[in-house]
Amino acid sequence: MKREPILINGSWLQSQSLIDSYRAVNPATGQPLESCYPVSSYDEAVQALTAAKQAAAELVRLPVDLIADLLDLYAEKIDIRKEDIIRTAALETALSVEPRLRSVEMPRTLNQLRLAAAAVRDRSWCHAVIDTKADLRSKYGPLAGPVLVFAPNNFPLAFNSAAGADFAAALAAGNPVIAFSNPGHPGTTKMFAETALEAVRESGLPPATLQLLYQIRFEDGFRLVAHSDTAAVAFTGSKSSGLKLKKAADAAGKPVFLEMSSINPVLVLPGAIEMRLKDVAQELFASCTMGSGQFCTKPGLVVLLQSVAAEEFLKTVAAHFRAAPPGYLLGEGVLKKIGAVVDNFIRRGALLVTGGKKMDGPGFRHENTLLRVSGDVFLAQPQDFQEEAFGSVCLLVYAENPDQMAAIIENLEGSLTGSVYSAENGRDDPFYDRIKPILRRKVGRLLNDKMPTGVAVSSAMAHGGPYPATGHPAFTSVGIPASFLRFTALQSYDHVREHRLPPELRDKNPTGRMWRLINGQWTQRDIS
Repeated sequence: MKREPILINGSWLQSQSLIDSYRAVNPATGQPLESCYPVSSYDEAVQALTAAKQAAAELVRLPVDLIADLLDLYAEKIDIRKEDIIRTAALETALSVEPRLRSVEMPRTLNQLRLAAAAVRDRSWCHAVIDTKADLRSKYGPLAGPVLVFAPNNFPLAFNSAAGADFAAALAAGNPVIAFSNPGHPGTTKMFAETALEAVRESGLPPATLQLLYQIRFEDGFRLVAHSDTAAVAFTGSKSSGLKLKKAADAAGKPVFLEMSSINPVLVLPGAIEMRLKDVAQELFASCTMGSGQFCTKPGLVVLLQSVAAEEFLKTVAAHFRAAPPGYLLGEGVLKKIGAVVDNFIRRGALLVTGGKKMDGPGFRHENTLLRVSGDVFLAQPQDFQEEAFGSVCLLVYAENPDQMAAIIENLEGSLTGSVYSAENGRDDPFYDRIKPILRRKVGRLLNDKMPTGVAVSSAMAHGGPYPATGHPAFTSVGIPASFLRFTALQSYDHVREHRLPPELRDKNPTGRMWRLINGQWTQRDIS
């Protein structure tokens, strides 16, 4: 069977690797799709790395507006080809064409690329700082090396390794990208890479600005992230794989940005249940089951105080879970992991309320599953109840009193998000004021009276959080231009002659609009 080509240094080449090959599987049928993709050798990966290193050296010498032009042109070309890309993504993931892929994820993908282009042209993102008295100037600039992007399975468009958030941020910061397709959607990634190559050629950028390898062996991936030519790594996936990548990168002194595991706690205070029981229950159900529960911000754990109203809340949520038909999961591995997590929760003392089993029939589906556990049982082994179940699974923890609820929150691991529902009339405010400082330390994004599923593409968005949600709580993978900073170096210039400085640090403002911190004041003016 003929294997699909890989993209190295501007050319589509047949892989010479004899390691292995694979086919994507349609999650709705459980059957493999036609196309076959190679597992590249370490030598092939190094070949791409070498080409990317040369591209990085060329990119730093080119005007940054060329990168902005590429990002805009790429978005235009994707827009032309979007229906073909969407159809392929739907086959590979079983995600709905409408509204998920066509009306939600594709517009977000295009918006990210265009916002990144605008930020590159504006240049304020680089945080130019000038101290004229000390004759010191600094800004963020590219790492001047390739960024390796390992994509997740749940967002085949908006987080695709060849078109998504990490790709846009790394390129906008001035770095070439080597994209590694998620095994769940290699055909979608190939279509993006084909489109990107057209844009690269028309923009006049180095041919190795974007390269594509579908997959490499784990051990070769660990060697690659530690390679001397690798500048940085972006990874979204499991905690176990992420930590292994981090170990390899840390040993070589390479920056690695990880998004791994997040249970996204939702705290429902007494007043919210008594005043808005049905509404909160509906919102929880919708958030847990959206996209078959395969969102990194899905609420996996709910904490509430034991009461008659809290029991009624559970019955209401359970009724929603039972009534809704389960959606398709992204792969067999996801299905197996859900089963293992649910079994572990029950073995540790959680009670199954509804669901709990794999669905019969073709494809990969699991019943919508709701469990409960007492605060005492949770606190006896808190880590065992914080394993992420990537599907429509939610665990409700019932605390005996406010002190125990605070203790439960104190024992939570880091998450991307944390939500608090409270009474609209202020009766829960003292309780909120007590638990908010605890929760604030545990999450990247704090929400009030709102479920966490969904991540807006906004400059104010933080899509990060304490470990194990990510590998570093100071950074975000969503939010332009803050997401760029992961793939930059802080560059300082001391008594460097004016004509030798980067344009952003010269006396004249290079755009007339760029914001710079000059002698302690943010301004758009030139230095006179």
